[in-house]
Amino acid sequence: MKALVARLDSFGDVLLAGPAVRAVAARADHVTLFCGPRGAPAARMLPGVDDILVWDAPWAGFQPPPVDRAQIDQLVDAIDADTALILTSYHQSPLPTALLLRLAGVRHLAADSEDYPGALLDVRHRRAPHAHEAEAALDLAAAAGFPLPEDDDGCLRVRPAPLTDHLTGGGPYVVVHPGASARARMWSPGRSAEAVRLLADAGHRPVVTGGADERALTAFVAGDTGLDLGGHTGPAQLAGVLAGAAVVVTPNSAPAHLAAAVGTPVVSLFAPVVPAERWRPYGVPYVLLGDQDAPCADSRARHCPIPGHPCLDTVTAHDVLAAVEKVLVEKGLPS
Repeated sequence: MKALVARLDSFGDVLLAGPAVRAVAARADHVTLFCGPRGAPAARMLPGVDDILVWDAPWAGFQPPPVDRAQIDQLVDAIDADTALILTSYHQSPLPTALLLRLAGVRHLAADSEDYPGALLDVRHRRAPHAHEAEAALDLAAAAGFPLPEDDDGCLRVRPAPLTDHLTGGGPYVVVHPGASARARMWSPGRSAEAVRLLADAGHRPVVTGGADERALTAFVAGDTGLDLGGHTGPAQLAGVLAGAAVVVTPNSAPAHLAAAVGTPVVSLFAPVVPAERWRPYGVPYVLLGDQDAPCADSRARHCPIPGHPCLDTVTAHDVLAAVEKVLVEKGLPS
């Protein structure tokens, strides 16, 4: 049986689909992960994936492309699957993807859908109202005939990460990842820089990570006391850096989910623009910081609509230090 799992969103979304992908892979002969360009690097890291089909869907992402009939025809011709699982977030419709897969001849389709699907779905599943995204995907997979194997713990997972001692140096360290894809989810750079200084003063070794487009941010946050790895890690190398960390301090962003996938505890600076119950770090110890009842709650805002960014900037560097040391004590490490 050839199976396809669709998750057309970002890097972190694809990571959260990992347990469901493994559930499908346990019963299918071949698994294709159908994803968008931003999710493709994560797709390449997931156990259970045999092939990747990448397409920038006009109904997904923050800057969706225009509809292109020729591209859609090429995509339909490229799809080769007997059954498919369409994974979406709670606010998205799976039906555009289902229509494409039907046109491609996929015989059995399953998805969570509040909208009437007509002939587009064989399994119209209803997700639990407050389920974490990873759990919702697993529930859908089970409803479609792909239960998680008993020997699988259902946690996030990626393929083995490379060793990164040449980047981080020897000895224990704490990662601070200040960036996020949406500014509304970020702690202010000044607060992040203060946390790095305070961590260093308390005897921890801060390592600051970020993408190539975040080098100015990571340099500022690292200052004179943190190790600046901004722009020095691709996805696999970042996984290795996070795997070697004692704790990761990060907003609700892809590195939070990547840290969980390599088993590292997270101090999560969580802006409530999306619900923490659905998007918090999954399957690892975590401390959630931020006012979850702030006026921006559930707004899905990408830029903070409230002056002063109170949901996160009421969190202090001392709060972060206390959270880091709480996690270290729980891990049995010196704080």
